[in-house]
Amino acid sequence: MGSNKHTELPSGWEMKRFSEIISRAVLGGNYENSESNSGIPVIKMGNINRGNINIEKIQYLPIESTYNKNDILKKGDLLFNTRNTLDLVGKVSVWNEELPFAIYNSNLLKLEFKKEEVESNFYMNYVFNSNFLIGQLKARATGTTSVAAIYGRDLNSLKIPLPPLPEQRAIANILSTWDNAIQTTQALISQKENEKKWLMQNLLTGKNRLKGFSGEWSELKLSELFSPLKDINDGGDSHSIMTISSKLGLISQEDKFDRVIAGDSLKKYAQIKKGDFAYNKGNSKTYPMGCIYRLEEKESALVPFVYICFRPTENVEGLFYKQWFFNHGLDAQLNKIITSGARGDGLLNVNTDDFFKLKVPYPQIEEQTAIAQVLQTADKEINLLKTKLEQQKLQKKGLMQVLLTGKVRVKN
Repeated sequence: MGSNKHTELPSGWEMKRFSEIISRAVLGGNYENSESNSGIPVIKMGNINRGNINIEKIQYLPIESTYNKNDILKKGDLLFNTRNTLDLVGKVSVWNEELPFAIYNSNLLKLEFKKEEVESNFYMNYVFNSNFLIGQLKARATGTTSVAAIYGRDLNSLKIPLPPLPEQRAIANILSTWDNAIQTTQALISQKENEKKWLMQNLLTGKNRLKGFSGEWSELKLSELFSPLKDINDGGDSHSIMTISSKLGLISQEDKFDRVIAGDSLKKYAQIKKGDFAYNKGNSKTYPMGCIYRLEEKESALVPFVYICFRPTENVEGLFYKQWFFNHGLDAQLNKIITSGARGDGLLNVNTDDFFKLKVPYPQIEEQTAIAQVLQTADKEINLLKTKLEQQKLQKKGLMQVLLTGKVRVKN
């Protein structure tokens, strides 16, 4: 939402200071964390997103704890994040009864507005998360980039363009329709991801078989199915310089680090081609034993020489093992051959010879191909939904820019 001058306001709109429309701003209580996964749920700044509340990483008070009854959340309560990084401070969300009961802590303000000025907290939720107000809030934040604060007194001079109450209601209804569509798509993505997880756990292990396939699977060493790669950078200029992200797979170093970080070591980088695999021995929360990804988007690439790289033989359907590695197939065996913790360079101690002695399941290639097709189809469905979700978010953002400025008016 761009800047608004008084003369630019649409007919019937007023520019109000925050102090003119607020009735109360109440800080939450100072509550200690509990180590348990049950008790009294406490909403904290980490649960506040721009527009919605995430309760996945909820924290609790012991059930016998005392708390202020004014801190009990009711449907429609607007929560303002007073302390965070400079980019995140001032996030606002509406409590929509995500849990039957919860309280909020002292990094959050509960905002209440004069009913004759503001139709509902749901409308103000959109206003506070518009570009127009985010810019004003950042300007009022005190502190540093990593720790910034906006207190109740800092809000009083905020300038908020307000349409008449019926128009506020109509705008909120339109934007909430987009919110509902976004939530539906997010739920579908979660459902499809769970379905794919079930497919991987059952099809990649042979617990469930696709129609037309039977017989025992073999178990073979990696060295029997893949050829170790020792190719070094040949100096060509057509190779992408890549790294492995535990969540995103093989991506260009420029995309991950905003620059190529290879430096002088680039001449020693391993050279791989489309369809080859690379094992990054770096541990992460997603892959504590390191991760293996397949090169798919580029014809050739250069990757750090510390990666273990390998190529499928003609008896291997690479897409089957892509899914098997993605599903943490080697983790248990890797855990046994890692000789100690991370090295000085942060990599796990994995001996290359030991790595290629690890065993993987081996169904006949026809079954590998059939399983890979099922899982690739699941991936396509998930990616289509994710694309749809991004489009819906962009559409909502565009609507906010025109509806909350009055550039496009709605009928009451």
